[in-house]
Amino acid sequence: MPAPAAIDLQGQRFTVVGGDGFVGRALVQALRARGAQVWQPGRHQALPWPTPLGHVLYCAGLTADYLVRPLDTVQAHACLLAQVLQQPQWESLVYLSSTRLYDALGVAVAQEDAVLPMNPANPRHLYDLSKGLGESLCHVMGQGRARVARLACVYDGPGDADGFLPQLWRQVAAAHRQGCPEVAVASSPHFERDYVHLPDVVEALIRIALQGRQPVYNVASGGNVSNAALFAWLEQRWGCRIAAQQTSTPSPAPRISIVRLHDELQWQPQGVLDVMGRWPQEAPC
Repeated sequence: MPAPAAIDLQGQRFTVVGGDGFVGRALVQALRARGAQVWQPGRHQALPWPTPLGHVLYCAGLTADYLVRPLDTVQAHACLLAQVLQQPQWESLVYLSSTRLYDALGVAVAQEDAVLPMNPANPRHLYDLSKGLGESLCHVMGQGRARVARLACVYDGPGDADGFLPQLWRQVAAAHRQGCPEVAVASSPHFERDYVHLPDVVEALIRIALQGRQPVYNVASGGNVSNAALFAWLEQRWGCRIAAQQTSTPSPAPRISIVRLHDELQWQPQGVLDVMGRWPQEAPC
């Protein structure tokens, strides 16, 4: 199916909260490149904010360091959000949540209307609970104008400083340049994720902001890719064997349903191996 035409953003006003982050920064760049008026509040910008805010894209949040910064996590995921929702003159708000909330479901396919299990006694669920609170605030305070976007594992190009995929790519590319026949990777071949490309995420969030009608949308590729499949693909491309240093078998990850986003907003993501197939043969050092 051909990709739908990009939405005209000339004259549209957006506010990007958390615009210095991975997804927020890409949103700011894409919106401005497409002619939108974009305001990016500073990290410590005092409220109330100048209005009108237009379409608010709420990207503030913590990921890897949420356990060592629990108060900052709750502040970013819920407290600041509650203040933003009380601001006057905003047209829509899209809150960035995570498909990690589905991890404990124990189901084959995760849909947006699933009942989410959360355990306050589990430190890992501090992230889930704070994101869940943010989602609930959108439902209760959003007056029908706030939407939740649950993002899968977002990746961009091989030059990214962080992220499993670009790091793995650079590691294998370096081994190839040095003539090493084998690469040791500190992960298990049985681990799998749903990878969704950053440009696809940006387009999905813009469509949800301007055209979304449902309270929650999954923003994912719709299919999981195992490390074993990634390793095999990279071995074929680079000619280096990948030796996994871990053998653990985690619980099966649910497949994230993207039927809602696909059918309502005609959004079609790219497959991770298709995207990686277009990455340059000589990855950056």
